Amino acid sequence: MLKAEVQERLLELNTVFVPNRSFSVYVGYDGIEEEFRVPIYGNRYILRAEDRTDEKGQYHLLRKAGIRIPREFKNPEDIDRLCIVKVQQAQNPLERAFFYVDSPEDYHQQVDVLLGRGIISEETLRDARIEEYILGPRFNANFHGYALEDVFGDFDLVGFSDRRQVNLQGFLNLPARDQLKINVPVKNEEIGHYGITMRESKQPLVYEAAYRFRRVVEEEYPPKMIGPFALQGAVGYDQEGKLEFVVFDVSPRVPGDPAMGPTSPEMRNLSLKHGRSIEDPMDLCMMEIERALRDGRLAEVVT
Repeated sequence: MLKAEVQERLLELNTVFVPNRSFSVYVGYDGIEEEFRVPIYGNRYILRAEDRTDEKGQYHLLRKAGIRIPREFKNPEDIDRLCIVKVQQAQNPLERAFFYVDSPEDYHQQVDVLLGRGIISEETLRDARIEEYILGPRFNANFHGYALEDVFGDFDLVGFSDRRQVNLQGFLNLPARDQLKINVPVKNEEIGHYGITMRESKQPLVYEAAYRFRRVVEEEYPPKMIGPFALQGAVGYDQEGKLEFVVFDVSPRVPGDPAMGPTSPEMRNLSLKHGRSIEDPMDLCMMEIERALRDGRLAEVVT
């Protein structure tokens, strides 16, 4: 993507590039920010925030926005409840290996197994994140933020989804007594998605989080969060017994989720709102680019 001949061809075609996760991983943030000359729909600088170790990364943004995130355990010896450990796979830069622990002893036992099988390495383990497991249904809340707010508003909810993961899904399909017979580590590698819904009366939980996130991005990564983004988390009870949306992960770009178009009831709502057929989240990207071109405002929607 950074080769001169590739970029020249894209520029000849008047390309507006819509970034995804593979683009960020394989091209790299420095290359995207400093060498990729093709206009990007959205904010190319916010892509760096997906890096969980960056000082201005997603956890910094979530904390500054006042969005609840799971409690982190820096030291495995402090584990005192059910936790999920997220560690980069040794051979796959796109995927993490997740496993569940409830004590320091449980942690060390499972780490030894995963290291022995080459699923993780000592190097990736050093950057592992140990966080409390949130007991509640998971929701990937997908949104679209607009550059042309005077035309389309601040942002739209696109819909909800959850992940299908290997081999976790196989475990969950079995009765509990049979799950205990399987002595292999659970792997949460993403293999697909399925669409889900949230009761409308509870949707303010995710709207509030998205609004707060948008405001913080304006401060930390100007111009703002433009285009598709997702807040991935779960809904659980806080200490006072009230529902809260706890965010695990942020996708500041096109989420790799083809389930949204055919399964989300928001597609019909968005069609009615914008007075045109919206069948897929990418239609919103095209809608704003088209309007920006028509109004001579393309510079406002690209970086």
